[in-house]
This record gives sequence, C-alpha cells and structure tokens, in this order.
Amino acid sequence: MTRLSVNINKIATLRNARGGNNPDVIKVAQDCERFGAQGITVHPRPDERHIRRSDVDALCQIVTTEFNIEGYPSADFLSLVEKAHPAQVTFVPDAPDQLTSNHGWDAIAHKDFLTTICTRMRNNNIRTSIFIGADVRQVEAAKACGCDRVELYTEPYAANYATNREAAIAPFVKAAERCREVGLGLNAGHDLSLQNLAYLHQQIPWIDEVSIGHALICEALYLGLEETIHRYLQQLKS
Repeated sequence: MTRLSVNINKIATLRNARGGNNPDVIKVAQDCERFGAQGITVHPRPDERHIRRSDVDALCQIVTTEFNIEGYPSADFLSLVEKAHPAQVTFVPDAPDQLTSNHGWDAIAHKDFLTTICTRMRNNNIRTSIFIGADVRQVEAAKACGCDRVELYTEPYAANYATNREAAIAPFVKAAERCREVGLGLNAGHDLSLQNLAYLHQQIPWIDEVSIGHALICEALYLGLEETIHRYLQQLKS
C-alpha cells in the first residue's frame, strides 16, 4: 500500500501571511488524519516563513500517523529532528533561502556527509530518506550511505507528463526497480497532483509513500480538504 503524507507547509504560509492562528496548523494536521491521510509532512526552514519550530514541537505531540520532517541537515535541523523524534526524516539539499526543493542530492559527491547523518539518525531510531533524482547511480550511492529509503524528486515527471507520460515515467521506473533490487524503501514527491498521481502509482505500485502539499492544498480550495484527500487516496488504489 502506498501511503499519502500531506505536506502542510502551505497551511502555515497562509497563517503567517496574516498573523494570528488562522488557519490552525495543528487542527489542519488532525483533520488530514481524520479524513484518511496516513502521514503528515513538514519542511521547516531557517527563516520560519511557513512551518515554525514551535509547530514541529506541537505536531510531534499530536500526529498519530507517520510524522515526516524534511529539510537540509544543518546542526539546528538535526537537533530539532532528534527532539521531535518523527517516524521519518527526509534530507534535502536546499539552500537556506531556497523557495522550494528543485533538485536531489548528489549522493556520490556527498557520500561521507550523508553517511554520517544517516548513522546519527539510525542511532536515534529515526528512519532516514534521502531526496534524489531518478538516477540509478544515485540510488546505489544513497544505499551506500546507509539510508532506509530514498524519495524520488518527481518534478521532471510532472513537467513532462502531459506531453509524453511514457517517456516521463521511464527513468523513474528504472530508479524504482533499482531501489527494490538493493533493498531500499521508496518515497516520491514534488508536483504530484490529481492529474498525474494515478499513472505514477500504476507504473510503480511498490512506492511506500507519496508526500504531496502544494497541489493538494490548491485543489482543496475548490473541492474542500476532505474531498481532496479522498480523491488522492482513490488515485493510490487505481
């Protein structure tokens, strides 16, 4: 079964735009779970422009499904993760001022660094995932770093889906097959939506988890949060 983890960063962005606590990030996380989501994802950044450290502190107390914290593994971030002790940490190579994740790790070039932080998380009994592109060499390098899973950066798939979905998915199938061969768990995320998720899942049904935020929140403006989550879950059953 492929699990749906809802990234609630955009809820925090909306809250922060006005100040106060509307919408309530904690309540939205609980509602997502109540509506059927099997995980909650957050990506705290150093400037706290959306998710704040205080949100992480609160969420780790109330999330009853899988809590996934993603971010660049700075010293502050690693300490935050160790304190929150989520089910999973996802390491991304984002610069501090980056708007959104737009590439995966070069796990070959950063092998020593990634190995060190994966070992640190393993010693804290926190599952680790490394964000990479759909490249068999990167899958093998990530495995050598000692992570439990990789998350495939799916923006290239989403960008080319409408033009040629067979060509768009091909490198992802190869990378996913290599993950299965070497014993790595498999996540996927970035620009997945109700338009392209079902085909991804049909071609790679052994994906463990998809993390979806921006598109899901945008679609919820029209459909409502509960209906949107139900539709995403239906995509993962096709």
